[in-house]
Amino acid sequence: MKLKKAVLGRGLDALFGEIDTAYNKEGSHQDAILEISLKDIRPNPFQPRKTFDEISLLELAESIKNDGLLQPIIVTEDIDGYILISGERRFRASKLAKLKTIRAIAVSTNEVKMRQFALLENIQREDLNPIELAYAYSELIKLHELTHEELSSMIHKSRTNITNTMRLLQLSINTQKALIEQKITAGHAKVLVGLDEKQQQVIIDSIIGEKLSVREVELMIKNIKEAKLAPHDRHIVPSYDFSKLKTQFDSLGFQLKFSNNKITIQFENENQINEFLTYFQK
Repeated sequence: MKLKKAVLGRGLDALFGEIDTAYNKEGSHQDAILEISLKDIRPNPFQPRKTFDEISLLELAESIKNDGLLQPIIVTEDIDGYILISGERRFRASKLAKLKTIRAIAVSTNEVKMRQFALLENIQREDLNPIELAYAYSELIKLHELTHEELSSMIHKSRTNITNTMRLLQLSINTQKALIEQKITAGHAKVLVGLDEKQQQVIIDSIIGEKLSVREVELMIKNIKEAKLAPHDRHIVPSYDFSKLKTQFDSLGFQLKFSNNKITIQFENENQINEFLTYFQK
């Protein structure tokens, strides 16, 4: 088994070599570059990216309009056209730019390599969201029967990073969606792992509504866990609605945060403290 995994590892490295070889041919063999109709190209069905930043794509589309496509996409020939292997952002941006054709390099491949190309290309990108990245790690591990340590050495990411990222897949669908939509950060999401779906949603609502930091969320979760472990006859502290109070303070120009029935007032300077005190003298 170890030998098999080692061979697979070298195979992953070789995939990047195949892409590099294809691009190198571009410089010396211009006939290797095809001009393909965009409507004849289908996206890679194994593409792990599900969301693409529209503003970034529009900027790339404008760049392609003005300067042309600097690097061709990579495709493989199919029965009824071509399948995209590498360059989905360039492909999408070219369609936004309303181009009819796109420069491409055609390579021979198979279904397994198509999946690998899509996964590896995206893992190297910085703009892949944490959930998409977690799915990409998971797919590579399943595809090659790898341990987290083996994947770490192949893609040059720390084992801890891989493990913590993949744990995000344990989150509820709603929590994953909040992370994808950047309503919460990866830091927030990581501390929510292990909570049930209802608890996750309550905390997400608090993060969004009260703009809680990761540290504040950690304290909130700690209190939830302590309450769960407490004896049944322990006094239960009621939960109060501070929303009206917060609205009143906001209208007066004061920053108010509340968590676990505790209120925190933030002052920007001493003048604001004096102004606050005058309200008690009226």
